[in-house]
Amino acid sequence: MYFRLQPETLGRANVLNSTKLKVQVRNQTRNSVLGHSVDVADTGAKRNTGLLKHDKLQPGEGLWIIPCEGVHTFFMKFPIDLVYIDRKRKVRKVRKAVPAWRLSACLTAHSVLELPAGTAEQTGTQAGDLLEIEKLTE
Repeated sequence: MYFRLQPETLGRANVLNSTKLKVQVRNQTRNSVLGHSVDVADTGAKRNTGLLKHDKLQPGEGLWIIPCEGVHTFFMKFPIDLVYIDRKRKVRKVRKAVPAWRLSACLTAHSVLELPAGTAEQTGTQAGDLLEIEKLTE
C-alpha cells in the first residue's frame, strides 16, 4: 500500500520523520521507476551520514535527502546518480555516475535523490521530468 506525498508536505518532520521510512519514486513523465525502496534522510543526523556507511546500492534502492541543495561524495565507495528535484517534484538537474571526491549542487532544488549509477540513464530521467513520491507502508 502507498501513500502519496503531496508537495506541500515535503520536508515536514511530522510527516517524514521516521527511522525506517521508505518511499517509491516514479518518473511520471517517462513512466518508469527510479527506486522502489528509497530511504528518506529527513533529519540532520541522517543527512550527515547519507550513504557513507554503504558499500553499494542495489537496483531500486536509494536515498532521498530532504531538504538538500547540494551533496558531496567524499569517502564514498561507489559512484552514484544524483537527481535534484524542486518542491513540486520537478527534476531540476541530473548528474550521472558521480565518482568519489566530488561536490554537486543545484540551488533551485529542494531535495536530491541519490541512486545507483546508471539509474538516470536506464529510466531516461532528465531535467523537466515530473516525479511521484509515494510513502511505503510498514
